[in-house]
Amino acid sequence: MADSRRPVGLGLGGHGEVAAAVGYAQQAAAAGLDSVFFHETYFERDAITYAAAVARDVAEIRIGLGALNPNTRHPVLTAMTLSALDDMAPGRMTLALGTALPLRLGQLRIPYQPEAAIEKVERAMDDLTHLWRGDRLPAPDGLPEIEPMFPPLHPVQLWVAGYRRAFHELAGRRADGFLARPAESIAALRVGVSRIEAARRAAGRPEGAVEVAGYLLALADRSRRLALDRAKREPFVIYMLSVQSDQALTRAGFDPAVRQQIGAAWRSEDYHRAAQLIPDDLVDAFLLCGTPEEIAAGCERYRLAGMTLPILQPILQEDEQVEALLRAAVIYSSAQTAASVDRASSEPGLGDSDRVGLGRRARGWLEIARPFSLTAAATPVAAAGGLALAHHAMNWPLFLLAFAGGILLQVGTNVVNEIYDVRKGVDSITSPRASQALVTGRVKERAAFWLAGTAFGLATAIGVYLITVRGWDLLILGLVGLLGGWGYTAPPLQYKYRAAGLPLVFLLMGPLMVLGGYFTVTGRWSLTAAVVSIPIGLLVTAILHGNEWRDIGEDARAGISTVSIRAGRRTAHALYVFLVVGAYMALALGVAFAAIPPLSLFAILSLPLFVRALRASELGAAGQQRAIAMIDLETAQLHMAFGALMVLGLAVTALWRPGG
Repeated sequence: MADSRRPVGLGLGGHGEVAAAVGYAQQAAAAGLDSVFFHETYFERDAITYAAAVARDVAEIRIGLGALNPNTRHPVLTAMTLSALDDMAPGRMTLALGTALPLRLGQLRIPYQPEAAIEKVERAMDDLTHLWRGDRLPAPDGLPEIEPMFPPLHPVQLWVAGYRRAFHELAGRRADGFLARPAESIAALRVGVSRIEAARRAAGRPEGAVEVAGYLLALADRSRRLALDRAKREPFVIYMLSVQSDQALTRAGFDPAVRQQIGAAWRSEDYHRAAQLIPDDLVDAFLLCGTPEEIAAGCERYRLAGMTLPILQPILQEDEQVEALLRAAVIYSSAQTAASVDRASSEPGLGDSDRVGLGRRARGWLEIARPFSLTAAATPVAAAGGLALAHHAMNWPLFLLAFAGGILLQVGTNVVNEIYDVRKGVDSITSPRASQALVTGRVKERAAFWLAGTAFGLATAIGVYLITVRGWDLLILGLVGLLGGWGYTAPPLQYKYRAAGLPLVFLLMGPLMVLGGYFTVTGRWSLTAAVVSIPIGLLVTAILHGNEWRDIGEDARAGISTVSIRAGRRTAHALYVFLVVGAYMALALGVAFAAIPPLSLFAILSLPLFVRALRASELGAAGQQRAIAMIDLETAQLHMAFGALMVLGLAVTALWRPGG
C-alpha cells in the first residue's frame, strides 16, 4: 500500500467456501488494502487452511492469523505451520497469539486461569522465537532436544492478542503488534493503548515499535437505522454482546445487568427477546453499523483512539457485505477520507425517511411480495402444463394466463400476510426473518393494501376470462382460491393463526392448483393430475411448516396457534421429515402404479437439495436453531427444483410418445 494511504485490513472468519475467502482477499488486494486477517472461530472451519489458500493465490497482501491459541495448538506445531506459510507468502505472514474466551476454553474442557494464560502466551512467544532462529529447545525427562529443521526464510511478525492488562504490557514489552479482540469499545481501546505505550517506553523500545490492530465487526446497509435493526437480529451479534465482560460494559458506560439479560436470552436461543433488549447505543459502542461512509467514520474514531490498523470484519460474510466494507476501507484509507468521515459523523441518525424515493419504495414492494416464495404458486401450474404437454393437450395462451393468475394470487396472499403479521405482532423490527419493509415504514400499510388489491384484482380479471372459455366449473375453484389467499391471515378466517394453515395450504397449492391448472389448459379433469398434485402439495406444505417450526417462539409470543406450537418441536421435526420424504414416496408410488408417466422420476435429481433440507432439520431438532433459520427458503428451492425436474420429465414424455 502506498505511504499516502492509511493501512486498513479485511477480517474473515472460518466459515463459507475457501474459494470465496480467496476471492475476497483478491478484491482486498486489488482495492489496495494492507492485509487480510483470519480470525479463528471455534467450532467452525480451520483458519489456517483459509490463510494457506490466500497465501498461495493472492500476492502483495499481508496475511494475518489471529488469535491462535497455545492451549489448543502447541508452539512447535504453530512454528512449523508458519514456516510453511512463509514459503508460500514470503515476508507477508503475521501471527497473533491469544488464549480465547474462558467460555470457549470451558467448552473444550480446558481450565482457564488468568495468570497461567499470560504465562502460556509468553512461553509460546519464547518457543516460537527460538524455533524460528533455529535454536534447539530442551525436552523433559532426559529426552533429546527439539531440533528445528524448518526456520522461515523471512521474519514472521509476532503479535499478542487479548484484553487484560498483562496482555497489553506483554505486547508493549516485546511484541511486534497487538490485536484487540472483536467488538472492542473505543473506551477499552484507549485504556489498552495507554498500557501498551507505557510498557514500550519502560522497555526502552522505539516509538511505533508496536502496531495496534483490532477486528472491527461491521454491518453495512443503506442507512444506519437499517444496519442497526439488522445487526440486532443476528445471533452472532447477540452472542458477542452477551459475552462482553462487566468491566468492558462499565468502561463503555453501560450497566452490566444488560449483558446478563441478553446472555440469558442468547443461551435459551430466544433471539427475538435478546434483540429487543439491545439498545442502539450498545450496538454503536461495540460494532460499526451504517453506510460505507459511516463505517469509514467509525474506523477514523478508532484511529484517533490509537488503532493503527483497523481490520473490518463483516458480521455477515457474504458478497454484498464484503464489497460494502471494502468500499468503506477505501474511503477510510484514501485522501478523500476526511470529507467523507466528517459528513458521516455529522449525521449519525440518518434514517430511511430522509432517503425514500421511487426506487426505494419499489424495493419495499418487492420485499413484501416475497419473490422467493412465488415458486409455491408457479410450480403447481407448471406441473399442470407439463402434464398437458405429456397428454398432447397443451393450450399455450390459456396456460400462460393460468400461470400469471396463480402468481398474482400468491403475491396478493403474501402481501396480506405481511400486513396482518405486523398488525398481530408476529413480525416486529427484531423478527429474524420478517421483511422489515412494513415495520420500518418503507412501505405504508395503505400502499401494501393497494398492492394486494391490485394483485387480487388482476387475478380475478384473468379468472373471469378463463371462465368464459372453460365454463362455470372454474368459478368455484377461483372463489376458493381468492378466499383462501385473502383469508390466510386476514379476518374473518385467519386460518394461519388457528393451526389450519398446513392442511388448507396442501389442498389449495396442491390439488386445487394442479387440477385447476390442468382443467384450464385442457378443458377436462384428470386422475393423473390429482396424483401429480400430491408430491407438489406435500412440498409446498413443507415450506409453510418449516416457517412455522422455525418461528415457534415468535408465534407463541404473538398469541397465535400453529401446528408446530400445538405439537411441540420434536413432533414438528417429524412432520417436516414426513412432508419432504412423503413427496418422493408419493412420486415413486405414482410411477410404480402407472398413475403418472415414468419420466416424472426426473424429479429425483433434486435429491441433493432434499439431503440439505433433511440435514438442516436434523440439526434444528438437535437444538441448533440457527440451522433452520433459512429452512423455508431452502425448502422453497427444493420445491422449485423438484417441480421443474418433474415438468421436464413430463415434457420429455411428450417427445418420447409423440402419438399421445
